[in-house]
This record gives sequence, structure tokens and C-alpha cells, in this order.
Amino acid sequence: MQDHLTVIKHPLVQHKLTIMRERDTPTVVFRQLLREISQLLAYEVTDKLPMTTKTIETPMQEMDAPTLAGRKLALISILRAGNGLLDGMLELIPSARVGFVGLYRDEKTLKPVQYYFKVPDLLDQRLVIVVDPMLATGNSSAAAVSLLKEAGARDIRFLCLLAAPEGVARMKEAHPDVPIVTAALDEKLNDVGYILPGLGDAGDRMFGTK
Repeated sequence: MQDHLTVIKHPLVQHKLTIMRERDTPTVVFRQLLREISQLLAYEVTDKLPMTTKTIETPMQEMDAPTLAGRKLALISILRAGNGLLDGMLELIPSARVGFVGLYRDEKTLKPVQYYFKVPDLLDQRLVIVVDPMLATGNSSAAAVSLLKEAGARDIRFLCLLAAPEGVARMKEAHPDVPIVTAALDEKLNDVGYILPGLGDAGDRMFGTK
């Protein structure tokens, strides 16, 4: 484990990820597994959230009980594939505020092109979790984080399903203050910027558009 990268080795995460990697896994199963894994990863990425206490009445007596402190966190999906992770996380954190960053990768230059940006207010007072299943070249992810910093975000974490070493290095170079949580660090990128061994195009597999 590197100081900026956390790879979740939980058996359930790894088992579900293996099924998702398989070529013949159908869209409906892929989508369901992504939702399930996102909740397991959310448990890790929300570790050490600020806490406070409030006085409540149990059926037995009054007590000072732990509760989350500060403003509701913000989940930011990098469209479109990020929505697969977002859906599962919202089941676990239903009060979170939600934003979207629309970026697509130019297949010739591999550079990100922005087409949409809508995020919650007061990002400087919220924990911001950016979600995208694949951290490949890292160009889109780094661009999205830059946009969020320009919008005021200060406490940012990045959550993905798979990461390539090239993407991790790019993110560390551009945003060394943003920790990355992932289910797997794969071997490398191929010559067109896809993760190997990977699982193909996450968006296509999630939405059945291959």
C-alpha cells in the first residue's frame, strides 16, 4: 500500500470483482455487483469521518450518543460510469449531496473534454468523494478534481473500482493531497488507454451499450 493509495482486499470485494471481470457476466449482474461493491468501498472511504455526540432518549434512559458532525458530505459522479458507484453509495449515505462532472475521453489524444458540471454548494465545508469505476490514464480524474477545487472543495477523496499504475501516478502528480481508494491496482494500460487485465469499458458493461 502506498501512502496515497488504499487497495481494499476484503474477500467479498475481491470475489465480486472477479465475477465482474469475467467476459460473460451479463449486464444485470454486472450492475448489481457494482452497486454491492460500492457500498463495501464506501465503508472504507468514509472512515474517520468527523464525529460529535448528541443527547437522545433510548427506551431505557438518556444518553450522549455518537453522530456525524459537520455538513453533509458530497458525492460527485464522473459521468456516466460513475453513476454505478454513486447509486450504491447513496443507499448507504442517503443524506449526501450529489454532483456530476461530465467528461469524455478524446480517443485520439486521451485527453478529457468537459461537457457538464453541476455540484452542491459550500464544497469548502464538505467532505467530497469523487467516484468513477476506472482510474486509467488519470487525465479525466485529475481534470475533475481540478474543477472541484476551483469550485471550493478542499477535502477530497477519490473512489474507484480499478486503478492502473499510470492513473495513480498521474493523480499523485496532479493532486498529491487526494487519497485514492480502490478494489484493485491492475498491471498497466494498453496502447489505447484501457486497463489490463481490467474488465473492459465499465460504462458499456453497466448500461449494455457495447
